[in-house]
Amino acid sequence: MKTMNDILPLREQAAVQGRWLKTRLDTIVPELLEREDIDMWIVICREYNEDPVLMSLLPATSMSARRRTILVFARTGTEVERLTLSRYGYEGFYGVWNHDEEDQFDCLARIVRERDPERIGINYSRIFAFGDGISHTEYQQVHEALGESYAARLVSAENLCVGWLERRSADEIAAYPRLVETGRQIIARAFSTAVIHPSLTTTDDVAWWMRETMQGAGLSAWFQPTIDIQAPGQTYQDTENPRTTIMPGDLLHCDMGFHYLGLATDQQQHAYVLRLGETDAPAGLRAALADGNRLQDIHLEEMQVGLSGNEVLRAALERAKKEGIRPQIYSHPLGVHGHAAGPLVGLWDRQDGVPGVGDYPIYDDTVYSIELNVTKSIPEWDGQDARIMLEEDAALTGGKVRWLDGRQESFLLIG
Repeated sequence: MKTMNDILPLREQAAVQGRWLKTRLDTIVPELLEREDIDMWIVICREYNEDPVLMSLLPATSMSARRRTILVFARTGTEVERLTLSRYGYEGFYGVWNHDEEDQFDCLARIVRERDPERIGINYSRIFAFGDGISHTEYQQVHEALGESYAARLVSAENLCVGWLERRSADEIAAYPRLVETGRQIIARAFSTAVIHPSLTTTDDVAWWMRETMQGAGLSAWFQPTIDIQAPGQTYQDTENPRTTIMPGDLLHCDMGFHYLGLATDQQQHAYVLRLGETDAPAGLRAALADGNRLQDIHLEEMQVGLSGNEVLRAALERAKKEGIRPQIYSHPLGVHGHAAGPLVGLWDRQDGVPGVGDYPIYDDTVYSIELNVTKSIPEWDGQDARIMLEEDAALTGGKVRWLDGRQESFLLIG
């Protein structure tokens, strides 16, 4: 597995992330401040109660807010001044506060007075958790430090937070396919006779193998991997005491994702365990996978810059149903987080749209986990329904969505 062996040492990872961060701060922050018409952005939080945005604004060697960190971005024309009011500082990325000469909040008040911004963004939001990172206490202290005249200029920076987290630089997008390829390699290995011995191996065995493999390679799982079985007599709806020992004739499904270089992956694929004498999965299952691929095609065609997640959801579901597909779509942004900032395109239990988060527009230079399923009757299973659940990662650049490392178009075969 060549890619697995290419995982960089931590020191080199930090250097790469530092270069990416510098580029992002220099280019993306000024653009977003202008887009959202915000003159100053204040990000403030304390150790162990970090704002969801904070760690993405700090170098990789920073692992917490260290007491209290205050970051200030002040826009003057096309230039953006970056300052940190943190006892430990982030030289090379931010101008540093002298803690021996001035109290944190006194310094913040002075900076605001000197720059006299009209609109001051802080991170509060009813819609986006990513834009709601300021605590009640920190808000009170900012309000008190600024005084009534400047506190009256505070506005929500929710779209700024989301924009910062969702936007990917050219370097990040160029690196992303290798991450996704690594995930595909782990899945291919897990769904093979190197790991699975039918009638002996359980779904938990495979899930923990995935988790251990990620950990051993220097990748950080952001959720516990899952493996599940569908087979004649066991449907995707059988959640109470389902069989967990893998047997010939089983349709296997996995869900896994990890963090590497500050970016997340999220992937779902299927494998079929061959019965004696079989050389491929039953034709009915292959037809169901083809329906899943067709739904992916429709979904990607509807992902247009400027449309909301809810608009994409409605259009894609309507087209799929007209073609006789039984679809569900629940795609989400991918990036700094696994379930990342940006527009939701459905939830598995909200196929009529997601108010608020689903109304946010799609922007260019973003990455998505294209997550969906189709249900189809399988003749070889006496008409029992099977559900094909697919999740592949894609980038939206230049107004077009492209797979980062292809997609699954045939089952992985075990046996």
